[in-house]
Amino acid sequence: MSSGRELFARDGPEAQMDEIAARAGVGIGTVYRHFPTKEALLTAMVRDRFQEFAEIATLAEDTIDPRYAVETVMRRSAEAVEGDVGFQLAMMGSNQLEWEGIEEQKAVLAAVVTRIIRRAVDAGAVRDDFTFEDFGMMMCGITSTMYYQPGSADWRRHLAIIVRGLCPPVRDAEPESV
Repeated sequence: MSSGRELFARDGPEAQMDEIAARAGVGIGTVYRHFPTKEALLTAMVRDRFQEFAEIATLAEDTIDPRYAVETVMRRSAEAVEGDVGFQLAMMGSNQLEWEGIEEQKAVLAAVVTRIIRRAVDAGAVRDDFTFEDFGMMMCGITSTMYYQPGSADWRRHLAIIVRGLCPPVRDAEPESV
């Protein structure tokens, strides 16, 4: 499947199953036996990514600083998909993805990231209305920056702006009595 991942990373959904088979050193029949459609192969690769994200989040959960834990999950997850055009397209809403095949991995990721976010919110390290849904939306935005500006470091700037935006709002100090 790593050959398929490489081709999807390079060509996105335009990757051809016969080329995937050739790169993997197997016949096209073998590929189709395991993945009856290109969408099934893409779904399997996205499922692997979500599992990877859950592993990243699990490691970040041990980070002492709660704000840095949130930032670490976001940065390391983004780094994991930099250059992976197939995944970037999937995150931008490609209708060629069978999301029901990814529910379990997404649930594991959601549970860990939700705990990380809750800890950061409770510590006052991030805004109190930050949720896992916001996390997903932000990560999709970062992957779209990667896709539309390949080879640039603009996604890192995008991430830095998002992370800064997670800071809790500054409360106005009460005016002193005269």
